[in-house]
Amino acid sequence: MTEIPTGTLTFLFTDVEGSTKLWERDPEAMSRALSRHDELVRNTVETHGGFVFKTVGDAFYVAFSTATEAVSAALDVQRVLLSEEWEETGPLKVRMALHTGEAEERGRDYFGPTLNRVARLLSAAHGGQILLSLSTKEAVGDKLPPEARLRDLGQRRLKDLTGPEHVFQIAVPDTLSSFPPLKTLDARLNNLPTQPTPLIGREREVAEISDLLRRAEVRLLTLTGTGGTGKTRLGLQSAADLIDEFEDGVFFVALAPVSDPELVASTLAGTLSVSESAERALIDTLENELSNKELLLVLDNFEQVLDAAPLVGELLSSCPGLKVLVTSRTLLRVYGEYEYPVRSLELPDSRRLPPIATLRRYEAVRLFVERARVARADFYLTTENAPAVAEICARLDGLPLAIELAAARINLLSPQAICSRLGDPLKFLTGGARNLPERQRTLRGAIAWSHTLLSEGEQALFARLAVFSGGCYLEAVEAICAVQDGYSVDILEILSSLLDKSLLRREEGIQGEPRFSMLETLREYARERLEASGEAEETRRLHAEYFLGLAEEGAPELRGSEEAKWIERLETEHDNMRVALSWTLQSAESELGMRLAGALWQFWDMRGHYSEGRRWLEEALARDGGAPETRARVLEGVGWLADVQGDIDRAVAAAEEGLKLSAQTKTQTNTRASFLRILGSAAYVRGDHRQAARLYEESLALSRRASDERGVASSLHQLGNVSSDRGDYEEAKKHYEEGLALSRELGDRALLASTLISVGAEFLLQGDHERGARLNQEAAEILRERGSRGHLQYALDNLGWAALMREDPERAVSLHQESLALSRQLGDKLVAAEAMEGLACWASTRGDSERVARLFGAAEALRESVGYRQEPREQALRVPYLAAARARSAASAWDVAWAEGRRLGFEEAVAYALKIGSDG
Repeated sequence: MTEIPTGTLTFLFTDVEGSTKLWERDPEAMSRALSRHDELVRNTVETHGGFVFKTVGDAFYVAFSTATEAVSAALDVQRVLLSEEWEETGPLKVRMALHTGEAEERGRDYFGPTLNRVARLLSAAHGGQILLSLSTKEAVGDKLPPEARLRDLGQRRLKDLTGPEHVFQIAVPDTLSSFPPLKTLDARLNNLPTQPTPLIGREREVAEISDLLRRAEVRLLTLTGTGGTGKTRLGLQSAADLIDEFEDGVFFVALAPVSDPELVASTLAGTLSVSESAERALIDTLENELSNKELLLVLDNFEQVLDAAPLVGELLSSCPGLKVLVTSRTLLRVYGEYEYPVRSLELPDSRRLPPIATLRRYEAVRLFVERARVARADFYLTTENAPAVAEICARLDGLPLAIELAAARINLLSPQAICSRLGDPLKFLTGGARNLPERQRTLRGAIAWSHTLLSEGEQALFARLAVFSGGCYLEAVEAICAVQDGYSVDILEILSSLLDKSLLRREEGIQGEPRFSMLETLREYARERLEASGEAEETRRLHAEYFLGLAEEGAPELRGSEEAKWIERLETEHDNMRVALSWTLQSAESELGMRLAGALWQFWDMRGHYSEGRRWLEEALARDGGAPETRARVLEGVGWLADVQGDIDRAVAAAEEGLKLSAQTKTQTNTRASFLRILGSAAYVRGDHRQAARLYEESLALSRRASDERGVASSLHQLGNVSSDRGDYEEAKKHYEEGLALSRELGDRALLASTLISVGAEFLLQGDHERGARLNQEAAEILRERGSRGHLQYALDNLGWAALMREDPERAVSLHQESLALSRQLGDKLVAAEAMEGLACWASTRGDSERVARLFGAAEALRESVGYRQEPREQALRVPYLAAARARSAASAWDVAWAEGRRLGFEEAVAYALKIGSDG
């Protein structure tokens, strides 16, 4: 019998690409070809010392003692297969993957994360391709075959959702070397979160869920089950496996921090980077964004926002390419919903245990062993501990969370000891609420059992941590949880202990700072313990005061050199801010809530949380009391957020109320000036340029008297816009340049970028293409650096026109394509129309008159839909290209193409324009 390799091994996995179609086309020929394939692969790998420990269909799983032999074997197999005559089936394209690591050997088979990793690496490859992980590349070192070379394919996220893998491709001159992009998560748009550990078992469930979602009639699939059954992890893995099926991506929407159904739409919009529109309701904006996309949404923890179920139904009705995968403890009860109940993990019969080699194949046992090895690396399933492990899994009903909690104790207790301690808590479960499912009572008992093993200090901190939503940093834990009622705890030591016991998770936060979070099921239990402790109100008050302090510290920094850091920090803590707002506005601490809302409105404005921000601000205003200065700050936020949404009446009402309040109090001059700018903006939008100019001039005078340079710069910028629209270009230029100089001095990068775009556009229209391009390039760099997509489309469009006017059409088309793609994501029809006309002008330089007419027709319709009329100088830029194209076209053909363009919808027009650009 062949000796089985042990220790650190290199695994080679192979399979035949497209084998299913070959079997369907000619089963007999494929059977003969596969027999030959198996003979060639086995003989070759065994020549190099490989141990074939498993074959499944056309797949080979081989272990090698050295990475060098594994690589040589893979190359030789490819050579042999390529040189073979495959007359009946055509060449068999075999993909291969190699990964090096340790694995547990049982019954001449191998188990463990290393095997999972190489399997996922194989799934990323194409027929004829050989992929290596970083561990294999390092194990080979400089001992590659002389003719071989490595191509660095970079860091790639494999579909097991764990950390990224550095992937390499190996090739030699006589094998294939050019392949399509790897089939990894990076190949499609997605935000699927990285998981700390691989999914154990659940292969059947993942396959069944994937097959269901591939069916045309299944648009909404809900994974149901109690907390702790692993619905979220199962949904994520299914989504990862399906990512190649959805052209426009897969997106995970975490609803655990959201308790208000009204926030679901804005949460969806935030996840999908959909900007709220001033002209339409958010649901309409979402429907418009998704109407022509092939996209999968994973909505996690929907049970607490069930009243938002109709929103899901509306999106599915309006968006034919959309599919939704939901995890929830209850069904949504939406028409067309399919249910997939998530069962417990597969369990052995603890009374009649199978041999260890067979026992290791049960999902629950596999999970316990793998998670136990995280806590204690030398843990293995043995004849002595196998009965206890099986008993633990059985007593915990195969619930993943419960098993993980038990396995985390392996660093302190043997499986036998863990098993004995499960007795009393599980008996207690039978006295739980009879209307709860048995599994839920079992999970509750498992958590309670873990809780009883905690020290007094650990229990206190565990309960207090329930106050956080969306995680927390150590600083916040120390400020809120360290001391209450004279009883202090050692935060660092206890956090470490809770992490070890799997009651807490550690994640990578800003600049590598550790961030701590709880599974939602655990947080629910901790919240109950907090209520029972009598510390709940005091803990919530400390929580609200801490995050108010953070928000008030960050508010002035949002317009300074540290803005990027503070935007990221406030975004990270947004869920905690929501919790604090909710508690303060529903308790006797409404003044705290009003201050918090007033401190956050600029953050909501910058990040596009318009509807949610207005909701909190309006709720704060509805509370009695509040210092006049605080109410004025809240009114300022309402005014600006209403303005950006196009709710001009509310913006005016808020600004007028704020001005009256300012007259009665010591409200700062810069706040009064801000109210005047809100009123000026309203007049500007309504076309009353004289009134807008008067209000902006008054705001400017107030800001100058108060030495409020930011207010001065903002007023000058707005006056420049008004002057430009009134045709006073010299006056506009003067205002712009003064505002620009001030913005630079202040370091207010958001204001600076906006001003640079406006000033740059003015120079372009005046024919100074070089200066206009330089200013817009600076704006684009600022916006990219800030991670801000809003306004970037303007800069890119201006740069496109600058390139066109400087007779660089290829550069122009690239910029207009980028601007157009971004405008589609933001729902910005105005800039999209501008970019389409830029692409039309480019098409004119190539002599394609039909495309020119169709694109100009589409752009014209888009501009009409937003009520914008081009000024003469903008039209003049397009005239030469338009005239040249029309002169080359018959009048009837031109009119037909123009009309066709006007009939295109927004998504259709964008898709057509981008295709035109890419054809060249």
